[in-house]
Amino acid sequence: MIEKSAYKARYWHLLDDGRMQCDLCPRDCKLHDGQRGVCFVRKREGDQMILTTYGRSSGFCIDPIEKKPLNHFYPGSSVLSFGTAGCNLACKFCQNWDISKSRDMDQLMDQASPAAIAAAAEEYDCKSVAFTYNDPVIFAEYAMDVADACHARGIQAVAVTAGYMHHQARRDFYAKMDAANVDLKAFTEAFYFKLTGSQLQPVLDTLRYLKHETNVWFEITTLLIPGQNDSNQEITAMCQWIRKELGMDVPLHFSAFHPDYKMPDIPATPVSTLIRARNIALAEGLQYVYTGNVHHQEGDTTFCPGCQAPLIVRDWYQIRQYRLTPDAHCPDCGAAISGRFDAQSGDFGRKRIPIAIGNYT
Repeated sequence: MIEKSAYKARYWHLLDDGRMQCDLCPRDCKLHDGQRGVCFVRKREGDQMILTTYGRSSGFCIDPIEKKPLNHFYPGSSVLSFGTAGCNLACKFCQNWDISKSRDMDQLMDQASPAAIAAAAEEYDCKSVAFTYNDPVIFAEYAMDVADACHARGIQAVAVTAGYMHHQARRDFYAKMDAANVDLKAFTEAFYFKLTGSQLQPVLDTLRYLKHETNVWFEITTLLIPGQNDSNQEITAMCQWIRKELGMDVPLHFSAFHPDYKMPDIPATPVSTLIRARNIALAEGLQYVYTGNVHHQEGDTTFCPGCQAPLIVRDWYQIRQYRLTPDAHCPDCGAAISGRFDAQSGDFGRKRIPIAIGNYT
């Protein structure tokens, strides 16, 4: 059983008018007693804020790390993945809306302490644990405690996130993370405001912070939605910003949208759109550009930035060829390949294994 004291949340202060302001993310929710923030999981109780989903999950699965997606973080390895309920964004195109938009999961979710999650990850020989399915920003205290428990067993911690958080929380959170995939949902403030109910600038601040003030390995994903964020002009501007502010070696994933949630009438993203976006990014000088949610082997493959030789060939999430030297260089031209790599790739493949955590201590 998880102690009640563990539910106490950080990142808040009392206002002069008696309300409590949450300082976790730029929404700055101001709460009266008994109210919850927009994320739904951070709640004021008296003069304390609690995290209602601490120790509770929407379910646990072992996935390939490439599914997060992270192509340069121990390719072929397995990752124990889980999320909770709620989200601090309001994306009309949410692809996991049944979890992130849930309002009735507080009492229904699987319970698991940080120690139990780390023990299960070790038992199943997972290289890492990923906070995913919904945004770990909103359950930051739980995620950080899980990361500490994992590190004690030599297991890595991975955040899959929209990157929407305030500076102090950002510093604390990423001090515990080894890798992240950040959703850069578009490159206009209008898109963020109209389709996510949030702002672009804090996400750009998170990306800059990760690059210049941490050792966290990170990759970027952009879900391309037909007619919304897939123009040549916007993709070009985004790629130019990435190269200038983050560097040409940050992997970028263009992922396919499928009709869901509040945008069921928008068609699925054609493969041709992803290929067009990838070609633009490569032309702008980005070295590692991938396509996702579609079967496109060229867009799954890691090519050498020096001689363009295929080095890590993937078929969906299966590693078909792994041609890196033990110190992560191209065996043909000697160019260094950015990322975190073992001498050999993992062999987890395309499996997805649901597991229960309750028996681990």
